[in-house]
Amino acid sequence: MKLDPVSLKLFIAVVEEQGIGKAAERGHIAAAAISKRITELEITLGTQLLTRSHKGVEPTVAGIALLRLARQALHSLDEVHTQMLDYASGTRGQVRLFANISAITQFLPGDLARFAEEYPEIQLHLEERNSAVTMKAVAENAADVGIYTRQPHGDDIETRPYEEDELAVVLRRDHPLAVHKSLHLTDLLDWDFFGLRTGSAINSQLTEAAVRTGRTIRLRVQVTGYDALCLMVSAGLGIAIAPRHLVRLFVKRLNICEVKLAEPWARRELGICVRAHAELPTASSLLVKHLQQCANERKP
Repeated sequence: MKLDPVSLKLFIAVVEEQGIGKAAERGHIAAAAISKRITELEITLGTQLLTRSHKGVEPTVAGIALLRLARQALHSLDEVHTQMLDYASGTRGQVRLFANISAITQFLPGDLARFAEEYPEIQLHLEERNSAVTMKAVAENAADVGIYTRQPHGDDIETRPYEEDELAVVLRRDHPLAVHKSLHLTDLLDWDFFGLRTGSAINSQLTEAAVRTGRTIRLRVQVTGYDALCLMVSAGLGIAIAPRHLVRLFVKRLNICEVKLAEPWARRELGICVRAHAELPTASSLLVKHLQQCANERKP
C-alpha cells in the first residue's frame, strides 16, 4: 500500500476524535473500513501509530509525528488544487505578448499596468516586434497575443480592433516646412528622412506611398525607437514620420514640432491578433478582453 490522501485524512480524524467510531461518524464511513486503513498504514510505515484501549485511541510518538506530516501534506495538496483552479479560471498563468513599438510606446504601458494590478498572478512576457514578425509569431504559436498595425496579410490568424493612431511629420522648429499646418508626402520627398529599423510598418507605408508618386524616400538613418528618432530630428539631421500622440511627449522637451500629415494612410488602426479566439488559454483571453475594454474607455 502506498500513502494516499484518504488514509491520511482518516488517520487525522481518528486522532482528533480520539476513537475510530467517532471518526467513522464524522467521515460517514464504516468503522471497519477505517480500522483496516489504519492497520495498512502501520504495516506500510513499519511502526505502530495508535495505542488502543477501552477509553479510545491515542497516537504513539510515531503517530504524533505522522499527524504533523499528514496535515502538512494535505495542506500542500489543497494548495495544488487551489492553484490549478486559478489556472483554469485564468487568474494565474502566463501570456506571451508581441507588440509593435507604436503600441508599446502609446497605449500598452497603462493598459498592462491595470491588467497586472487586476491579475497579479498572470505573468506577462512582452517583446517588441514589428507588425509582420508579430503576425507570423502568433500564426506559428510563438506568441499568444499580438498587437500590430492592421494591414493585409496571409497569416492564419484572427484579429480584433484595438486602437487608432495618426501619423504626423516631425520637424525641427526652425525647419522651412514647420510653418505649415499640414503637409502632403510630396512636400517631404526632397528632404532626408529618419526612420525606424527595417520592417517597421511606417517604413513600409512611406515606401509604398512614395512609389505611388513615382518617387523614393531618402532614408538617411534608421533607429530603434521614437526617442532616438526625435532626438535626431531635434539635432537638425533630417525629418521623420511618427505617431502624433507620441511626438507630443517630446515636443516640450526637444527642439521639434509636429505637423499634420495630410494623407489618407496617416490614420492607422492597431489590431489584436491571436491564432483562434475559441482556443485561447483563459489568461490570454482575459488579456484580449482587457485591452479592448481599455481601448473602448479611451474613445470619446
